[in-house]
Amino acid sequence: MYSVYFYQLLESPTLKRAIISDIHSNFEALNAVLKDIDSCGIEEIICLGDTVGYGPDPKGCIDLMMERAKVCLLGNHDQATLFDPEGFNVGAEQAIFWTREQLEDFTDPKANDRWDFLGVLPRSHIIEDFFFVHGSPRNPLNEYVFNEDIFDERKMEILFGIVKKCSFQGHTHVPGIFTEDRKFLFPKDLENSTYTLTHLKAMVNVGSVGQPRDGDCRSCYVIWEDDTITYRRVEYDVRKTMERIYQLPVDRFLADRLIDGR
Repeated sequence: MYSVYFYQLLESPTLKRAIISDIHSNFEALNAVLKDIDSCGIEEIICLGDTVGYGPDPKGCIDLMMERAKVCLLGNHDQATLFDPEGFNVGAEQAIFWTREQLEDFTDPKANDRWDFLGVLPRSHIIEDFFFVHGSPRNPLNEYVFNEDIFDERKMEILFGIVKKCSFQGHTHVPGIFTEDRKFLFPKDLENSTYTLTHLKAMVNVGSVGQPRDGDCRSCYVIWEDDTITYRRVEYDVRKTMERIYQLPVDRFLADRLIDGR
């Protein structure tokens, strides 16, 4: 069954997949990540949403996801571009309106294809006992799950009650693994940045390609194969992206934050 909200395919969890999220129109970062992916023998790419927003190249990033992603989910910035940026701060809202203007250039022969692509993005995806969302298992589009939420017993109980074995998510731009015993593991806490799933359920935040917020400006994504999850950090030309954002009618903070990973 396929719909805007959900689909499930009979797929194998044993393929070697790259799970990426929160590209945010950062073409330089996405290109660097795709090159790294190509060097790792990846068989499929799954994107957890927010292809657009904040950054200077929504068209280029959408085109690459149409070409390369086996599955691409709807993120809150993708939805805001299609409809309205409700609840967004001023800077994020400015970027959404600018993004919409770029995509509404119907002199571009790919304009309709891009809108069609965004318009049918599903909110979630399932491969056996693995759940893929942008936000959280409870609210695939908008709910944030922060590392300090491990102390919110009720929230964790509800979220892990939905997860069968493991969920992959983004949205906060902070990579790390929540485990059912109420721990949060940053990639730096893992030997060789690798985590092997156990009998404990896990929620895996894959980090952000285009706007990391864990104090590390390098792009972040994960490789998933069987029960093994490995974080990858990839350098890209941050200054080039910053200079491109400075030329846009948006808040300069959207560029400044990139160099600090915040």
